[in-house]
Amino acid sequence: MREAQAGFSAIEHFASRANAFTGLHWGPRPCNEAPVMRIRSLFTCMLALPATAAAAARDDAADTRELLRVEAELCQAFERGDAAIARRDLDATFTLTDSHGGVTGYDRNVADIARREPRYEMFSNHEQKVRLYGDAAIITGVTTVKGTSGKDAFAADFQYTDTWVRRDGRWKLAASHASRLQR
Repeated sequence: MREAQAGFSAIEHFASRANAFTGLHWGPRPCNEAPVMRIRSLFTCMLALPATAAAAARDDAADTRELLRVEAELCQAFERGDAAIARRDLDATFTLTDSHGGVTGYDRNVADIARREPRYEMFSNHEQKVRLYGDAAIITGVTTVKGTSGKDAFAADFQYTDTWVRRDGRWKLAASHASRLQR
């Protein structure tokens, strides 16, 4: 091995032969990084990938639990007329598109909760599916409500889509859409 004696490593020797055979460049990068270091770096990255994926899965599970907890809190806020929870958990840009196509914003929804009009005996979400997109999430499911509006009683199920954003370390409901389901 004349090349190895002239200061070439075995890897560099293989690279020079591979270059001659294939016509492709297999040698060191222009940054003069040693080939052994590149192999070690690649190997380290390969070992780190499963750990990174496991950490992301843990975070996704924690985010899912937190989103469902905050969504349940909002349901309770509607039942109890707790505007403080609504102010905390609704994003300032919140919009609701109701089952009649009407669109209302943050101020109107917080005011309705505080006035308790309509008044909910039950406001409950179920059949929820959570999809995470970094600092955004979409939850779909069914909301079952029962209560009174003025003197009229109502009970209904609504298919809903909620769009959540994470701001200042908290999940905030940014938009909601509801479509009435036929019973």
